[in-house]
Amino acid sequence: MTYVWIDGEVLHADRARVSPFDHGLLTGDGVFETLRLYRGEPFAARRHLLRLGLSAAAMGLPCPEPDVLRRAMAEVVVANELRSGRMRITVTGGPSPLGSGRGDAGPTVIVAAGPLTEWPPATAVVTVPWPRNERAALAGVKTISYGENVVALAYAKERGGGEAIFANLAGNLCEGTGTNVFVGVGSRLMTPPLSAGCLAGVTRDLLLELLDVVEEDLPLSALTSAHEAFLSSSTREVQPISTVDGHALGGTGPLTELASARFADLVRRDLDP
Repeated sequence: MTYVWIDGEVLHADRARVSPFDHGLLTGDGVFETLRLYRGEPFAARRHLLRLGLSAAAMGLPCPEPDVLRRAMAEVVVANELRSGRMRITVTGGPSPLGSGRGDAGPTVIVAAGPLTEWPPATAVVTVPWPRNERAALAGVKTISYGENVVALAYAKERGGGEAIFANLAGNLCEGTGTNVFVGVGSRLMTPPLSAGCLAGVTRDLLLELLDVVEEDLPLSALTSAHEAFLSSSTREVQPISTVDGHALGGTGPLTELASARFADLVRRDLDP
């Protein structure tokens, strides 16, 4: 059985209800975080809750205090008897009138958990023809408005890819639909800066602390010409890229192996770094 936490109450998923007038459903007005569970605990909860608060503030959404959300996550873990998996916190604009204007009923807050996606050891990526807008009002904000990502990922899967990669308006490498991208050339490991329009991924931030990484604007072609490259995210951790638009990279290189090893060591040492 699956249990979720909605607005302060743990409910069986079959009994859980969200208003058909919820602004998240009507307009995509909301923010979220996805955390990975290790040993029955959400990893890097402090960082995820901080980013959730920043995303909510960017959208003008009220957000529960971190202690409230920590208790909610713990209740969901216990109710579902989880040791591993993925957890999602969603905060929406709440019940609202039809249209873009937000109502005054307050936010809807949901904490849910489920099984972890089984990612392959390495993945093919496909670059998509639609750019990220690094100058958009919500650039770098983790909103629930994922329509562009849904279309891009479907485009990639139709072409044999496991992730879609966006350039930005300047033609530079930006990010995946739910991942950050790292590129290795020789002994140099690089990733796009946040000014490129990418999300400040929690795993990305941790890798910047664990490794010698240069944040640098890179042309999209840098991904194809790289000696090695990998994706990072909370659920994928560090996942090597095998091919880019059908072009094979050099395999899992030493920089990718180092990133994976150091991240795994961090998980063993500290579940809330």
